[in-house]
Amino acid sequence: MTDAAAAPPETRRSRLVVLAGPTAVGKGSVAADVRRSHPEVWISVSATTRAPRPGEQDGVHYWFVDDDQFDAMIERGDLLEWAVVHKAARYGTPRQPVEQVLAEGRSALLEIDLQGARQVRETMAEALFVFLKPPSWDELVRRLVGRGTETEEERERRLVTAREELAAEAEFDVAIVNHEVHAAAEDLVALMLQSPTTL
Repeated sequence: MTDAAAAPPETRRSRLVVLAGPTAVGKGSVAADVRRSHPEVWISVSATTRAPRPGEQDGVHYWFVDDDQFDAMIERGDLLEWAVVHKAARYGTPRQPVEQVLAEGRSALLEIDLQGARQVRETMAEALFVFLKPPSWDELVRRLVGRGTETEEERERRLVTAREELAAEAEFDVAIVNHEVHAAAEDLVALMLQSPTTL
């Protein structure tokens, strides 16, 4: 793992925190709680080619784009990272807003999938990588089934992916167990507010 404290102070513009974890662990819910409780924390909005779920708003939860628009973003180098998730839709992080926030000396939170986190580590190894994990496998299955936003086939596909994703915890700097959304969000914000030299 990369030690953020190893970077010379003059090269550390601000704190970039990457939150990832298995499907249905509650990454989006934790990020939404941070957005509500800590408006001072800047959270990146990902672009995706999947259709909006009930209640999701364009530009708030995701930027919903079609395949042609996503292709154009890749070709222009507009994405910090992108990946095909669950062998279905594509997700990516727009580069310019993240770089602007960091250049201003502010902290930024990326809530992304495991593939994306690995890409960001290649280019921004000084970031803090946080793994959000469920209390148990049974609880993860319960949450995925309970939210009722996927077909049975998609749920099965996501559960296969989730087992692989859970095995990646060792790649991260720190883990947070999502027993309860608000508590996990507060733990995450506490990490963001810590000086890199204290971790």
